[in-house]
Amino acid sequence: MKSRLNRRNFLNYSLGASIALNMGLAATPFSAFAKETLMSKTPAPVPAKIPHTTEQLGFKRVDDYFWMKDDNWQSVLRDPDAIKPDVKAQLIKENAYTAALLKPTEDLQKTIFEEIKGRIKEDDSSVPAPDGEWEYYIRYNVGGQHPINARKKRAAGKISTETVPFATIPADEQILLDEDAASKGHEYYSTATTTHSPDHKLYAWAEDTQGSEVYKIYVKDLATGKTLGTPVESATGDFIFTPDSQHIFWTFRDDNGRPSKLYRRPAKGGDDVLVYEEKDPGFFMGVGLTSDESHVLISINDHETTEARFIPVKTPTATPVVIEARKTGVQYEIDRWDDKFVILTNADDAIDFKIMTSTAEVPSRATWKEWIKHRPGIYVTGFGLFKGHMVRNERENANSRIVITQKSDLSEHQIDVKEEAYALGLGGSLEYDTTVMRYTYTSPTTPAQTYDYDMTTKERVLRKTQVIPSGHNPADYVAKRLYAKAPDGAEVPVTVLMKKTTKLDGSAPLLLYGYGSYGMSMDPTFSVSTLSLVNRGFIYAIAHIRGGTEKGYNWFLDGRKFKKKNTFTDFIASAEHLVANGYGSKGRIVAQGGSAGGMLMGAITNLRPDLWGGVIGQVPFVDVLNTMSDTSLPLTPPEWPEWGNPIEDKEAYEYILSYSPYDNVTKKAYPPVLATGGLSDPRVTYWEPMKWASKLREYTTSGSPILLKINMEAGHGGASGRFDRLKETALNYAFAIWALDKGWTKPA
Repeated sequence: MKSRLNRRNFLNYSLGASIALNMGLAATPFSAFAKETLMSKTPAPVPAKIPHTTEQLGFKRVDDYFWMKDDNWQSVLRDPDAIKPDVKAQLIKENAYTAALLKPTEDLQKTIFEEIKGRIKEDDSSVPAPDGEWEYYIRYNVGGQHPINARKKRAAGKISTETVPFATIPADEQILLDEDAASKGHEYYSTATTTHSPDHKLYAWAEDTQGSEVYKIYVKDLATGKTLGTPVESATGDFIFTPDSQHIFWTFRDDNGRPSKLYRRPAKGGDDVLVYEEKDPGFFMGVGLTSDESHVLISINDHETTEARFIPVKTPTATPVVIEARKTGVQYEIDRWDDKFVILTNADDAIDFKIMTSTAEVPSRATWKEWIKHRPGIYVTGFGLFKGHMVRNERENANSRIVITQKSDLSEHQIDVKEEAYALGLGGSLEYDTTVMRYTYTSPTTPAQTYDYDMTTKERVLRKTQVIPSGHNPADYVAKRLYAKAPDGAEVPVTVLMKKTTKLDGSAPLLLYGYGSYGMSMDPTFSVSTLSLVNRGFIYAIAHIRGGTEKGYNWFLDGRKFKKKNTFTDFIASAEHLVANGYGSKGRIVAQGGSAGGMLMGAITNLRPDLWGGVIGQVPFVDVLNTMSDTSLPLTPPEWPEWGNPIEDKEAYEYILSYSPYDNVTKKAYPPVLATGGLSDPRVTYWEPMKWASKLREYTTSGSPILLKINMEAGHGGASGRFDRLKETALNYAFAIWALDKGWTKPA
């Protein structure tokens, strides 16, 4: 099911539009390193080779580095110290080797870190979100790594129009959760859902102190400040209060890291009652409320099929009722609009989705009536409901738009945008009965702007412009949208950011970023991080390749399963198009991607090692065949629709084997590679980048360095603190400069 913003948990998004976007990148000279023979002075780690044979569907494969996987990985997620001694020893050697080779970049890393940090307002705050008598927000203290969740009294009966960040902390502020204080004593600290109860008397949050995404849920009485009952254990971090504030529904994370059960407990503490158990390990599960707060919704889905169940809030102990039973390939998202249900679905071959309605008590598919027809190439990505309006997000040709529908007469209008490449984000609201919605606007050259928009009068109020303390002039930069022709003729959008003064003669270093999986779009947003490259003369580009949905849902379908190789060839075509038009040159391009984008990095490194001057694979999903054959791993069964099931399907086995980055490493001249990972990562386990780096180093004929850095205190998202996270970005960008500058070699 495509995600819809929960009205009671959107503050992180709201601040994300102005703070988290900063995490995306005064300049020192590009050629800043003394050339020395670092590789000869610092021998690379040589891991043991222990052949392990796997027989599968009549095929046999031998893996020399299979031993790097800890069979007790579930325990490692909860306690990183439980890692096998031989694996830990090898990881320590790898981290030391990377640190030694990148030692000449330490000053540059510090410089880039300070540059990025200087573009972030340290005492930033989100635009307050009104709800009843209160306005809720999050803010940071100067030097704070984690946010403070707070609220203040709302001006009688109206929405504040004050601009933020706050000049001073509101005098009537009530702190709900100080995450900076809560993080003390933990190497890693992160929250998932953080929300208040509808009666404003309780505050609850889901907390992870390992990076393993195994959460505990706490509930606090706001009158006394005391934590109530015992915390929820082994949660996914997904939970809701019922509208009467009497219960919490929460999802359980099993030993395989999957949300397999839904429980209910009294909000102030008490016994957990099993509400629903999902028996199919291939399906995810989540819980939410309809916008009118009439029903608890249970969403059950894999990557191509949906089933939803609901419980009327008037009878929270009732058995969940199936809305429409799962049927392979049919997806739907459902919400209630007082007198009717609204359904977003791909039923009846609506590839880019359409919107239906139903007035039935149980809105099964037989009762759905078409409202907004399917329009090929215009992908409806989601919607939100207010008392008198519906707001929907659409995407066309790698750009997004927001369309508002008035319920009384079904008239429509949309938010106007003028730039060539941009991103619009729907911020939602904590309130249902309001005419004011919130959205954000940003582009590669334009810092994020947060608006309150009256859907009836069409009046908009700018509530916040992302502050760049060190200064930023959009006129100094140029953002362009190019189109690269793929081998099969498809036109791949490419967004480019560069300084106006950068020459298009092929001399500029180029960093090309890509993802291309799960239908996720890489929106062209403003990033304070990438400026540290662009200001040094780099051109920064995003390839909107197939596997994402930038050009509609078909763009995704053309880059998944048995069409996955389109993702890789689209990225290569984007690089070649940029080179042909003077935006870079062969061998002077750094490719970057993370997670499934890290798989992309592995594939394009095997396919065209000559194109890249360096490759950054962040938490790279590179051991695809082994991972998709291991049913104990959290994401394996749920992701068979995305990649294929190589355990039962011979065609899937052969196709995955043909591109799986780890399995296709051969003797060739590989470019410099930096692979990163997290020891407690449940999504891309640490041994994937570990194995990949070991095999690349064994087989490369170029003499270029293959580096591995594993964060021993974090998971998939890396370091949790906002400034610690920037240090990882600074490391990646320093590597990019170092790789193109060949900082490990002797002078000519």
